[in-house]
This record gives sequence, C-alpha cells and structure tokens, in this order.
Amino acid sequence: MTSWQLARTFRTTSGDEVRWAALGEERAGAPAVVLLHGTPFSSYVWRGVARALAARHRVFVWDMPGYGASEQRDGQDVSLGAQARVFRELLGHWELTGEAAPAVVAHDFGGCVALRAHLLHGARYARLALVDPVALAPWGSPTYRLLGAHPDVFGQLPSALHRALVREYLSSASRPGLRPEVLDRLAEPWCTEAGQPAFYRQIQQNDQRFTDEIEGRYGELGLPTLICWGAQDSWIPVAKGHELAARIPGAQLRLIEGAGHLVQEDAPAELTAALAEFLRADG
Repeated sequence: MTSWQLARTFRTTSGDEVRWAALGEERAGAPAVVLLHGTPFSSYVWRGVARALAARHRVFVWDMPGYGASEQRDGQDVSLGAQARVFRELLGHWELTGEAAPAVVAHDFGGCVALRAHLLHGARYARLALVDPVALAPWGSPTYRLLGAHPDVFGQLPSALHRALVREYLSSASRPGLRPEVLDRLAEPWCTEAGQPAFYRQIQQNDQRFTDEIEGRYGELGLPTLICWGAQDSWIPVAKGHELAARIPGAQLRLIEGAGHLVQEDAPAELTAALAEFLRADG
C-alpha cells in the first residue's frame, strides 16, 4: 500500500484535532496549493496529484474533522458549515492569507467547503479548481439520503455488514473500479469502533441547505476557475458541470473521459495534467 502519512496537527477553535501535511520544498516564489477532499474520502485520494504538483508548488493537504486520520468523536460537528470555518482557520495557521493566498483545488463536498469559506468567510484564493464538486441542488442519491435519515439504526449494524456497505459505497465512486489496496485504505477509517458511527454522522449532517445558502452567489466569483468533471460520474451527473460552469464568470470546463466521480483514482494523469496547466499561471 502506498505510504501516506499526515504528521502535523492543528487544534481547531471547536476543539477538533486536524491532521495535515505540506509537500514540496519551502522556497521563495513557490506558489501554494491547497487540496480539499470530499466524502467519504480523505486526503489519501490526492496522494499522486499532490506529489506531482509538489515539484513546482508548496502543496498543503489535510483530513477534515471526522475523516481519515483526523479526530472522530461523538457529538462532533462535521457539517459543511463547520468544515468551511475550519478551512478558514487552517489558512490562517498556514499563513496563506492576503497576498499569500493559495490556489485551491477541491473535490466533491470539498467544493462546497471551499466555496463557503470564500463567499461567506472571506477566504482569499489565487485561483480555484473544482473537481466533480457538490455545489448545485439537488444532490445526494436515494441511498445517501436513506443512510443519513437513520444514522442510529445503521450505526448498530454488525461490523461485517457495515464494512461491506462502506466498501460497496466507496466502490461505486469509481468507473473502472478501485484497486483492492486503495479500497482498503479508504474504508479503514470508517470500520473502527469510532469510525462506524462517524460514517453515518457525516452523512446525516451534510444537508443540502449548505449549498442552497451560496448557490445564488456563484456569479460573484471573480477569480480564475477551472471545473473538472469525470465524464462517467454516476454520483453527480456531468450536466451539473455544464450548469456550474455557466454560472461562474469565465469558468473553464474540462471533461475527463473514462472517469467516474473519483477522478483522482480513475484518471490521475489526465487530472494532474489539467490542474498543472491551470496552475501554471501562478508561477
């Protein structure tokens, strides 16, 4: 299994421990890039892209509270609203504010987190790339809504059944299918004693109102924006990509053939090339 460790920690104002890492040498003039994951994933899905971009950039990755290596606990607020506030705090901790504003690359619900941080909390970005983002209503499959409506019930499933459910759900994000070692790594955080209730908790809290609150403001985005979309995404149809690109002034839309929702795993070379080209203007 590919090694991927987040060795640094940050304590949020809400008390959650967030794990993060920075790749690439700290050198003068190296533009900063921050990568945001979605659900039910972690920064692990960005490992290949992050390492490739680190040749020219200072790349920051993190696991959101409740995900991956970051803290999972009862009563935790892991909503999209909370994640956006944590992201704004992290940017300050990394000193990526003002003239040092980074480029941001966000996947799935990380897209909503990045958009909320920018539109509602004043986070500044040099440019923004959205990869199959959660941004436009309606979103959430019938299965997703069922799991979110009954977290206490599903949280009591026998561990073997829960593990099978998580693995099947994760697998459906990929068009060609996930390699066994990748599926193992993505599923593992959700299959511990703390991870099983955390899996259903995050679904329950991810209400569509968090995109409804900002959807009408996408026309205000005044920064270079790239939208990448897996052409065979079965979680969020590619039509949403076209609609989102039409709402954001000057946005570019790049479709990636052969990729499902988890483009980082399905077409890493194509996605990395698209992002590198988009980021090149930053230095």
